[in-house]
Amino acid sequence: MKVFVAAAVAAGLLSAAPAFADEALAKSKNCLACHSVDKKLVGPAYKDVAAKYKGDAGAAAMLAEKIQKGGSGTWGQIPMPPNPQVNADEAKKLAAWILGL
Repeated sequence: MKVFVAAAVAAGLLSAAPAFADEALAKSKNCLACHSVDKKLVGPAYKDVAAKYKGDAGAAAMLAEKIQKGGSGTWGQIPMPPNPQVNADEAKKLAAWILGL
């Protein structure tokens, strides 16, 4: 039984590591200046974004593009500016992280 519990704990820690890495990426790219995981700031909470696009097969690609190019109108009057400091691979990682919340 102890081995099973230890393995489950280890598996949980290992599976959480990419999520922490992608949150660190969001911090390093200054995304968290306007967004939060669980509450609206200037932009929507990431959990709200994940809920809105749950089950949408094209959401990851659309969000990755919005992360890089910016957008407006989806979440209100305040536009999201483009983020040229985020490359395509980073945008995909961030979109996947957001949708996984």
